[in-house]
Amino acid sequence: MFPPEADPLLAENVNSQMFAKRMVQKVLIIEDEDVLRNVLAKKLEKEGYEVIVAADGEAGMNSIRNENPDMILLDIMLPKKNGYQILEEMHGDEELKKIPVLVISNSGQPVEVRKILELGACDYLVKADFEPQEVIDKMRTCLSSKGL
Repeated sequence: MFPPEADPLLAENVNSQMFAKRMVQKVLIIEDEDVLRNVLAKKLEKEGYEVIVAADGEAGMNSIRNENPDMILLDIMLPKKNGYQILEEMHGDEELKKIPVLVISNSGQPVEVRKILELGACDYLVKADFEPQEVIDKMRTCLSSKGL
């Protein structure tokens, strides 16, 4: 078989297939509350995202390293390793800090939000105050700001 670039139509088809594969973005949800984790996962899957879930910070950090997600939804209060620790670990790694993180947490205290944003999160939502569609909208903004 000859290389795709030898046939412009074949090259276009190969490029389209590669682009289509990249269009499905992988989102990691790190959330210990089962109900919220499941609601978010179902909403994201319905929107066409590939979803990975982790119920604690340790499993979440392992998934970040092993699954290479395009986006992370992160709770702050987690068992085994909290969201701050995850953000700090990501912030110290040149590759991991490129992954956009949307924090979804119970507290919206200005000091907490400032610290989260300083550690590289692209945005923040208070759990009690959002609809699932708002998560999608903020995710799209975060992804587009990273060129994804």
